[in-house]
Amino acid sequence: MRPRFAASFFLLFLLVSTHNLYANTDPQALALKAVSENSAESAPSIAELRALGPAGLHALFKFHAKEISEQVSTPLLATTPEWQRLSEALDAVSQQKDSYLSGLYWYTDFEKAKLAARATGKPILSLRLLGKLSEEYSCANSRFFRTILYSNAEVSQMLREKFILHWESERPAPRVTIDFGDGRKLERTLTGNSIHYILDTSGRPLDALPGLYGPGAFLRSLGRAEAAFKQFNEPGKKFEAPAYQLARLNAINVAWLADIQKTGGKIPNGIVIMQDRNGVPTAVQAAALARTKVVTEANVLNSMLAGGQVLENVTDEDTWQKIAQLHMADARLDARSRGLIQRQTQKALAADGGERATRQALANLVQKLEMNIAFDTVRNEYLFHNRIYAWLIDDRGNNDLNKLNKKVYAQLFLTPASDPWLGLFSPETYMALDNSGVSK
Repeated sequence: MRPRFAASFFLLFLLVSTHNLYANTDPQALALKAVSENSAESAPSIAELRALGPAGLHALFKFHAKEISEQVSTPLLATTPEWQRLSEALDAVSQQKDSYLSGLYWYTDFEKAKLAARATGKPILSLRLLGKLSEEYSCANSRFFRTILYSNAEVSQMLREKFILHWESERPAPRVTIDFGDGRKLERTLTGNSIHYILDTSGRPLDALPGLYGPGAFLRSLGRAEAAFKQFNEPGKKFEAPAYQLARLNAINVAWLADIQKTGGKIPNGIVIMQDRNGVPTAVQAAALARTKVVTEANVLNSMLAGGQVLENVTDEDTWQKIAQLHMADARLDARSRGLIQRQTQKALAADGGERATRQALANLVQKLEMNIAFDTVRNEYLFHNRIYAWLIDDRGNNDLNKLNKKVYAQLFLTPASDPWLGLFSPETYMALDNSGVSK
């Protein structure tokens, strides 16, 4: 125990010392200068606070606590030049847009994130996305993460206390401007998906959450993965990552089948439900493979995956909607997320009928959003998460993050790195435009 403690202490000392080398000024003075109107004064102060790591962000939040609290509690508070500068400073130090609600510090250097993880004994939550988390026009999923997950009080607390945070951009997010020719314009991003990886201190994946999850489901998944990480690092005990992943794969398919039955569906033909001695379902397998005489790890895994495929075949769009209704509690937004949505949509939702009509328009928007979140949550969990577990299990715990990530984007998100156009352009499709509309 003593050598391990000494090594962890040394890493923590090294991490803090490295951060302190950058701080030529007291953090409180830096926090004041970071919001200066003079960019020659604010820019280096922001850079020094960023170099201090989470402590630099904490100093900025502590020094400006009153202004931040006012913005959190009053979403429609007027945006002053002072608040604009503070908001931009917070986002630059945290490397996340709208960080005033989350207070999260994100590493963008993976090696530094691993160093921090080893020093603190925490797992890494690594986000892969299109675009940058610090910019407004990152991919749609990451924008929803900022609003629905990172702004959520419970989620942000767990992320701050239990994880080292890191993000990395896969590529720029495709962006388009639609000009209606009458002065109106729409600006959007096209396609793109994001994924959260839960990694050990060496950067090996234990789990992964593909796409958007509701706050409740996200918290549960993080809690399970963090508990598995603790077991993985518990002295004197052997932890097999594939065993955890296999148990989770089974649990997903069992929950999926239960939801089908709750919505009025029947147990589909072609599957076998494995049970423990008390009759509690423990796994769903394909009947043909489950009854094979040759029992191997590969056969068992293939049987479970085939069982999931049978469930997918009987889960049509109407059934997905019904299953989503069962999980609405997981999609509920808290006051902070609702406040950010109100701030972002106040101009677009302003109704001719006055304040009451505007409030109703906001309520309708949130209700529809929560339904969509619940829908995405169950589909991502049942369709995508089990496939990722299968890949992790098949790799027998010697998982390479970059290899897994390439597979996720190519086979799960269907946006492989080999396609520079992300499926938005094909030379085989005629567009009746010069150069097919390609300008570069």
